Amino acid sequence: MRTARLAAGALAALLCLAGCATGPALEDRGAVTAPPGDNHRLTVGSAGFTESELLARMYALLLEQAGYRTTLLTVTNRELYEPALENGQIDVVPEYAATFADWLNAKVNGPDAPAVGSPDLAATMSALRRLAGPRGLTVLDPGRAVDQNAFAVTAAFAAEHRLKTLSDLGARGVPVRLAAGDECVRRPYCAPGLRKLYGIDVTAVDPKGVGTTQAKQAVRSGQDQLVLTTTTDATLDDFGLVLLADDKHLQNADHIVPVVNRARAASARVTRTLDRLNDVLTTADLADLNERVDSWRRLPEDVARAYLVAKGLLRP
Repeated sequence: MRTARLAAGALAALLCLAGCATGPALEDRGAVTAPPGDNHRLTVGSAGFTESELLARMYALLLEQAGYRTTLLTVTNRELYEPALENGQIDVVPEYAATFADWLNAKVNGPDAPAVGSPDLAATMSALRRLAGPRGLTVLDPGRAVDQNAFAVTAAFAAEHRLKTLSDLGARGVPVRLAAGDECVRRPYCAPGLRKLYGIDVTAVDPKGVGTTQAKQAVRSGQDQLVLTTTTDATLDDFGLVLLADDKHLQNADHIVPVVNRARAASARVTRTLDRLNDVLTTADLADLNERVDSWRRLPEDVARAYLVAKGLLRP
């Protein structure tokens, strides 16, 4: 079977093209409302971290099985790959609904524009599609998997205070130091939201980063009691950590969504192909796949292929 090929040489050209792109050129505006395209050679974009590469490889494998020839292109900066998606240098990319909606909103309406991403998935998707459509992009339906901010404590701390949710932590009144990025001090979805929505006594923010080894070690050692990470963190078990459920929905709806260039890849066939993965892949699945790459040191392509075969989505 043809395998996704890394287009190293295309990257340099992509950087130039993406640097000055602000949307479809005037002569190409018809592509925004034209019938969805079905190009038989598709470039699948990856943002260069494990999860994005796994998703991109699964997209590529499924699209190849559906009869497309695919190339995998890694571009680590959204400021570069999003204009490339508009211009057709990239045809398909895995994205995160609320984060991408807010990013496009800032691009279109300025950095001080009110956020449009929210914990409400339907409202987030509506805002995202409203912003993406005029740029020649089609946002497919969101999948079951969600990669959003999450908070973890040690399993021992959770057992001692009978904690399963963030509401439990607020109700117990236990003071906690929070290991997180320094922006957590002011972000509404971090320390301020924990205090306001959950009543959690956050005494300080320890600026060790989001889900970094340093941050998780600080919680494991007892220096801090709570760590900001993500719902698909693959290494929590290694540090003896467990997630506390965001039972009041503080975090935004960052469901995995395929985004495609409408003029080249918004056909019903592409949509059906990628929807098959959306219907199956869960948050727990994604965390497990990340672990196989990050902790078990397996190749992303092998992990992606094995998962699709095991779920009956790809022929062995």
